Amino acid sequence: MNKQQLITELQTKGLQLVDRQIGANARKGGAGPSDHKAIAIDGTTVMVPVFNSSAAQSPYSVNMNQGMEEMILELEEQAIAPISFPKSPQFYELTTSDGIPYWKIALLHSHDVLATTVLQTCMRYNNTDTSCQFCAIGQSLEAGRTIARKTPAQLAEVVEAAVSLDGVKNMVMTTGTPNTSDRGAAYLTECAKAIKAKVDIPIQAQCEPPDDFIWFERMKNAGVDTLGMHLEAADPQVRAKIMAGKASVPLEYYFEAFAAAVKVFGWGQVSTYLLAGLGDSLETLVETCDRLIKIGVYPFVVPFVPISGTPLANHPAPTTEFMFAVYEQVGALLKRSHMSSADIKAGCAKCGACSALSLFE
Repeated sequence: MNKQQLITELQTKGLQLVDRQIGANARKGGAGPSDHKAIAIDGTTVMVPVFNSSAAQSPYSVNMNQGMEEMILELEEQAIAPISFPKSPQFYELTTSDGIPYWKIALLHSHDVLATTVLQTCMRYNNTDTSCQFCAIGQSLEAGRTIARKTPAQLAEVVEAAVSLDGVKNMVMTTGTPNTSDRGAAYLTECAKAIKAKVDIPIQAQCEPPDDFIWFERMKNAGVDTLGMHLEAADPQVRAKIMAGKASVPLEYYFEAFAAAVKVFGWGQVSTYLLAGLGDSLETLVETCDRLIKIGVYPFVVPFVPISGTPLANHPAPTTEFMFAVYEQVGALLKRSHMSSADIKAGCAKCGACSALSLFE
């Protein structure tokens, strides 16, 4: 089995942890790669589901070998590859000047990316008529694993430590959507400005399209290097069913925003998440990616991962075969357009750990 196949399989089927302590630093709840753990296989770090229903049924498992220094990935109890888990970062041991543990402010994703949700609340989350059914942004807040609002000063303090102590290379700042017309862009701008005043690190900001595209220039001027605006699904019927609140923002408005953002941040420096497996057909995903690439947007296609405690907790993950077909076709489109995740300055697509797409470019 080659690396493309193996990583695609792991991210769709998940991984059983025989020793639950191995999963101590895994992500549960929150935004981003929830119910995941970072693992390194043959020099590539990927985020793999370990806590959800898919992982519990996975034919893949990991056990400590003799000496407890190396772990062996097993497929149906047959050893197939040595793997390792990134160590817990040193900055997790520190607290801010106002007494908040650093790990409640920002988390290490993959092995060298710092990620934070600057506003851990969303105007859509607590209303079943508007919430995104896959989202777990409120879970980590309810469990006390984070705080509702990270101040610019707190973020700057934590980023500086993460860079100096753990060699973090770039940063992702996402946000729950506030009930303001800028959709969080104003606060992301404020946070980026404070961080860049302390440390020179590439930053991706992520939010819904704001009402006024002047915010793209303001974010760029504040130090945001790349922008993420996430579609999640492309078919209007799927969007209306799975994410009714976000679906009220028309696809065409997203594409207007994408085009305006590319003018500010540059070709390939704007990206969008597409969660394969929510209901979009292969044809819809590929056609949408083609349209995005043609206007300079990197389509970060990720297998949908059902998250415990959400309305879609028991929704099936996409099959390995489906993901492989998506990756092959979207990878061909990226090659044709000379667009590469390696050229992105910061963000989820730059990291690439939640998807195997970069292996197909």
